[in-house]
Amino acid sequence: MTASRRAAGGIFLASFLVLFQELALIRWVGAQVRVTAYFPNLILMAAFLGGGLGCLRAGRRSLAAWWAPSLLVLAGAVLVLGRIVFTAEGAGEHLWLLYYDLPRSAPVVSGVSFPLLLIFFLTAATFVPPGQFVGERLGFFESVGRPLTGYAWDLAGSLAGVALFSSMSWAGTFPVVWMSVVAAAGWTIFGRGSRGRRWALPAALLLLVAGVRWGERADLYSSYYALSLRPEGPSRVGVLANGSLHQVAVDMDDPHPPNGFIREGYDIPYSLLGRRPRKVLVVGAGTGNDVAVALRQGAESVDAVEIDPAIVRIGARNHPNAPYADPRVRVFTTDARSFLNGSRDAYDLIVFGTLDSMTCLSALSSVRLDNFMYTREAFLSARRRLTPDGGLVLYFMIGKAYIGSRIFSLLTEVFRQRPLFEASRRGLFNAVFAGGPAFDAQDGERRRALAVSAPLSPVAPTDDWPFLYLEKRGVSGFYLTLMGVLFLAAWVAVVTAAGGWKNGGKGFRADWTLFFFGAGFLLLETRAVTVMGLAWGNTWATNAVVFFSILLLTLGGVLVRRCLSVPWGWGTAGVLLCLGAVWAAPESFLAARGLGLKAVLSAMYVGGPVFFASLAFSGLYASRGDVSAAFGWNLIGAMAGGLSEFFSMAVGFKALVLLSMVFYLSASLAEIGASRRRGRPFHG
Repeated sequence: MTASRRAAGGIFLASFLVLFQELALIRWVGAQVRVTAYFPNLILMAAFLGGGLGCLRAGRRSLAAWWAPSLLVLAGAVLVLGRIVFTAEGAGEHLWLLYYDLPRSAPVVSGVSFPLLLIFFLTAATFVPPGQFVGERLGFFESVGRPLTGYAWDLAGSLAGVALFSSMSWAGTFPVVWMSVVAAAGWTIFGRGSRGRRWALPAALLLLVAGVRWGERADLYSSYYALSLRPEGPSRVGVLANGSLHQVAVDMDDPHPPNGFIREGYDIPYSLLGRRPRKVLVVGAGTGNDVAVALRQGAESVDAVEIDPAIVRIGARNHPNAPYADPRVRVFTTDARSFLNGSRDAYDLIVFGTLDSMTCLSALSSVRLDNFMYTREAFLSARRRLTPDGGLVLYFMIGKAYIGSRIFSLLTEVFRQRPLFEASRRGLFNAVFAGGPAFDAQDGERRRALAVSAPLSPVAPTDDWPFLYLEKRGVSGFYLTLMGVLFLAAWVAVVTAAGGWKNGGKGFRADWTLFFFGAGFLLLETRAVTVMGLAWGNTWATNAVVFFSILLLTLGGVLVRRCLSVPWGWGTAGVLLCLGAVWAAPESFLAARGLGLKAVLSAMYVGGPVFFASLAFSGLYASRGDVSAAFGWNLIGAMAGGLSEFFSMAVGFKALVLLSMVFYLSASLAEIGASRRRGRPFHG
C-alpha cells in the first residue's frame, strides 16, 4: 500500500471515528446525565475544540496513547454524575429534571453548571488524539501538493460516521453497540505502537464497553430517548425518558383514585364542549391517554400524531385501554408541526397533549423538540385545521407563571377571544386551556370583549423566537457565565497548543480568516437545521438528512475547487449573496404545498450558502502553508460559532443569518489584511 493510500485511509477512519464518537456521546451522556440532554451542543463544541487542539499539535509528541484513558475517565465521570441529583434552581431556564430512576438516598447538588463544564472539558480531551492524527495526515497531503485530497477524505469519513450512526439509531441499538464501534475504530487507528500499548489499549477499551453496559438503565432506545417502563399496578404504566418521568399510561375507564382523578381532568374540555366531537386530532399522542379519552367521549375518528415510534409501540402494547388498536384511530409517527402544516383535513377538536420533550431537537441548536409547537404560527396552523365550529384543547404542566401567561396570550391572539382556562392539578398536568368557536357557548361574547381590552404577554413565542420556557428575551446570566468560562478556557488551551506562551508570545499565529470561516459555517448549519425542521418536520430523520446533505455539499464544493481554480473571493461573494437572499425571504418561504417545489426551494435555501462557503474555504485552505493548523483554527472557529448560537435567545434565529454574514465579512477583511502584511498582492 502506498503512503498516499495509507494516509487517505487513516484520515477516512479517524474522521469516521470523530463523527461517530461525537454522536454516540451526545446520545449516551444525555441519557445518563439528564441535564446534558438540554445542552447537546456543548458536546458538539467540545468535539470541535478537542479536534482543533489536536490539529494544532500535529507533528509534535503523539497523544495516541491518551485516547482510550481519556474516554475511560469521561465514561467514569458520566456514570458517577448520572447517580447525582442536580437541581436547576436559578439556572435561567425551565428544566424538567425528575430523577425517577435514582434512589431517595442519591446525593443532591444545587445547580447544573458543574456537570456541564466537567463533561465539556473531559469530552474535549477525548477528541485531541484523533484530531492530531487527522492533522498529521492532512499535512502529508499538503507535502505532496494535494491538500484538498486530504480534506475530501476527511469529509468522506465524516459522511460515513453520520450514515452509520443514523442507521444504528433508527434500528434502536444500545450504547454498548455504539461504544463497541468506537472501540473498534479507535483500536484500528491507535493500536500500533509499543508492545505495552498493544496490550493496554484493548484492555482499556474492553473496560470502557463493559462500563457502558454496566451503567445501562434503559429498557430500549428510540431515536430520541433512552426509555424505561415503570409498571404502577394493573391500570398504570409509567414511561421514563432519560430517567425522568415522561408519561403515564392510565386506565381511562377506571373511576377510582388515582386514575379517576386524572380522568376527570382529561374530561374537563369535553364537558365544556357539550357535545360529542366527530373528528379529533391529537398531537403529542404519546402512549395514548388523549386518544383513549376522545374515544370514550364518543369521537367517530381520531388521528393520533406522535413523533417517536418507540413510544407509540409502548402505548400499543401497554396502555390499559389499547386505544391504538381501535379501528377508529389512525396513527401518524411524524412531527406534529409538520403534520399540521401538511394536513388538509378539518377537525372538530384538536388536542395538544403534554408535549414537553425534555431534549433538544439537535446538537446544533438550543431549541427543544416541542418549542415549535408553542408559537404563534403553530397555533395559527392549528386554527386552519379546525371546522367552522371546532375548538382547540391544550393540557400543560405549568411550572412558572409566565409560561402559562404566554400560552394564554397566544390563544387569545389567535382566536381573538380569551380561552377558557382551568387550573386543575391532575398529576400529569395542572392546566387546561380551551379556545375556538366550539367553546363560544361558554360566555363567548364577554371573552371576546375582554380579549380587546386585557393586556397580553409582551413576549410571545414565534417561529423566529420559539423559546417558550425562557422568562424573557436575552441571554441569561447562567448562559453568559457558561459562555464566558468555556471561551476563556478554550482560548487558554488554544494558545498553549499553538505555542503562544513561548518567546513572549511570538510563536502565536492565529489564522483569523479560517477561524471566522468556521464560526460562520457553524451558524449556517444551525440555521439549516431549524429551517429544515420547520419545513420537513423536527424529526431525527430530518436532522440526519440535513447533516448528511451539508457534508455532501461541502464535499461537492471541495471537488469543484479541485477541478476549477475558483478564487476564494468569488465563493465568499456567493455566500454573502445567498445569505442576503435568505435574510430577505419571508418566513413562509418554504411553506410550499408541492413536495417537489419545497425540495427545490430547500436546496436553494440551504444548499446555496453551504456550497459557496465550501468553495471559498477550499481555496483558502489549499493556499495555506500549514494545513493542519489551518484546519485546527477552522474547528476552533466552529466552536465560537456554537457559542454564538446562544444569542438566538436574545435576537431570534433569523438574526443568526446576519451574524453569519458578519463572520464571513470579518474573514474577508482578515485575509486582505494578512496579504498586505505579507507584502503580497491580494488575490480574491
